[in-house]
Amino acid sequence: MKKTIVALACALIAPLGFAQTGTTTTKQTATGTQPTTATETTTTYTAGTVSTYTPGKTIVVQSNLGPASFVLGTTTRIVDGAGHVVTAALTPGQRVRVYYTGTGNTRAVERVIVGD
Repeated sequence: MKKTIVALACALIAPLGFAQTGTTTTKQTATGTQPTTATETTTTYTAGTVSTYTPGKTIVVQSNLGPASFVLGTTTRIVDGAGHVVTAALTPGQRVRVYYTGTGNTRAVERVIVGD
């Protein structure tokens, strides 16, 4: 009788030992419409020679269209043609290409590439 009870108990417990566990993933979706805004920014550049330069503040570039003044922000990068950061101050007459976004007084300089 004891053997029968033990055998039944083992038979009832064995399937639980071999049971597989699984995961259930629930995905929540929204069914409403939300307004979307698209902002397009265009990066343009001005090429010419440096007229005046104040490190970390301003640069004035003389181009074919006349002088153009730019305010340098904290994120502005000054690099050479290979992309290496230039640590020396820019000098008048040096060829540069100033990449910026915006127009007029709202121009934000992204980077200045120093030419040879």
